[in-house]
Amino acid sequence: MNIIPITFCFDDNLIMPAGICISSLLQHANEDTFYDIFILHDDSSKFPTSNHLERLHDVYSNFKIQYRNIGNSFDKAFEIRGITKAAYYRLLIPEVIKEYEKIFYFDVDIIFQSDLSKIYQNTNLENFYVAGVATPYTDLDAYVKETIQMNPLGYICSGTILMNSKKMLEDKVVPQFKKAAEKDWKYQDQDVLNLVCKEKIKLLPPWFGVVGTVNEIVSDKNQEYYDTETVYDILNHGTIHYNGAKPWKTWCYNFDIWWEYYRKSIYFDPTFYFEFYHNKLVEYDHLPLMKRIKILLRYFLVRS
Repeated sequence: MNIIPITFCFDDNLIMPAGICISSLLQHANEDTFYDIFILHDDSSKFPTSNHLERLHDVYSNFKIQYRNIGNSFDKAFEIRGITKAAYYRLLIPEVIKEYEKIFYFDVDIIFQSDLSKIYQNTNLENFYVAGVATPYTDLDAYVKETIQMNPLGYICSGTILMNSKKMLEDKVVPQFKKAAEKDWKYQDQDVLNLVCKEKIKLLPPWFGVVGTVNEIVSDKNQEYYDTETVYDILNHGTIHYNGAKPWKTWCYNFDIWWEYYRKSIYFDPTFYFEFYHNKLVEYDHLPLMKRIKILLRYFLVRS
């Protein structure tokens, strides 16, 4: 059996999508994969006693869930763009979860399409603090170069990472995170992670977590970053990270994939499902004809 440790950090506002995220993780697990799931939360969180996530045991047996209360850490942390202080909790993982020398962290606005055991076992982090995916984003280039003072092609997304907890503890990295987090960074925990670890970051293949809901990055046929084989791998096996608009709230790339996982999950609520689609289809029907055609063409061309 391959035991794979994985951490999530969120608050009560994200308990529903967390259930769908973990459902997709368990659904794509190999027969010999067992996920040891840790969830970090603060004193105000109510979901650890709700049994919401424990309902997954009615469908899957290849996991367990442990909750770790981090108290009021980062209570005064900078918040922007609706991203709450829970985003900072991942920076505490080496100190809070000491059972494993290396451990995954993922945001919960994700749909998994692959088992994680191979990348966990085959990623050597001996001389690195963290591994993740750097996504080419031209609008970030100047900010990363000037403010974080690093190559943008090495600046990783903090929502899909593999951490070398052992080395971070040895080198006392977490206190450095806490100190850096005192500043009002534009991209919060992500800036802190890259700033502190920038000399010891290992890049992972794009399917592990391209920023932007996957298709948004690779839909441009003229993009210069990924070859055809890599694009295929991203689209068919990659984690779908809804780091922008959320599919349970509005239209976005791959919103239909999230809703299909929702529909097949133990959390399916037909009323919620109907109301979302009814409201969104009404919105779509009121768009100008050319706008509707463009949406359809853009979607189907990307999926082809």
